[in-house]
Amino acid sequence: MTHRRGGFSLFCENLSSAAAKWTGTTPALVFAIGTIVLWLATGPLFGFSDTWQLVMNTATSIITFVMVFLIQRSQNKDALAIQLKLNELVAAMQGASNRLIDVESLEEHELKVLHEHFRRLVEMAKKDDDLGRSHSVDEAEQRHSLKQKARQKTGQTGA
Repeated sequence: MTHRRGGFSLFCENLSSAAAKWTGTTPALVFAIGTIVLWLATGPLFGFSDTWQLVMNTATSIITFVMVFLIQRSQNKDALAIQLKLNELVAAMQGASNRLIDVESLEEHELKVLHEHFRRLVEMAKKDDDLGRSHSVDEAEQRHSLKQKARQKTGQTGA
């Protein structure tokens, strides 16, 4: 399943991955702090002039602008990889709701509906003796309904 590609896209992927990894390291933080200290130290040399301030403002603006895109690209790749791993787990688990595969592509209102289903699942699980038995909302609702009917037949009360 290897797809070979090169050129600019591969360069950007490698650059964004390396930038995201490096910016989260101690040497990167030390470099950033060192740059600020060096800039402050040169202030008296340049008389704290507007140009002195503009150099730092321009440099930080450019770095921030580029880093936003580099890190976002890296985050997009990582998020997709995590989603694929989760999709594999959901697909592989017997009894898991396959509705959760590709859940990230649902619209916000659909996610809220699904969230409400799982909130109800939690409420039903609290009433069950074995918390690990319910694998999906549909199974839990079906089992819960059967329990209610059985209780009604025996004259017991409860939800």
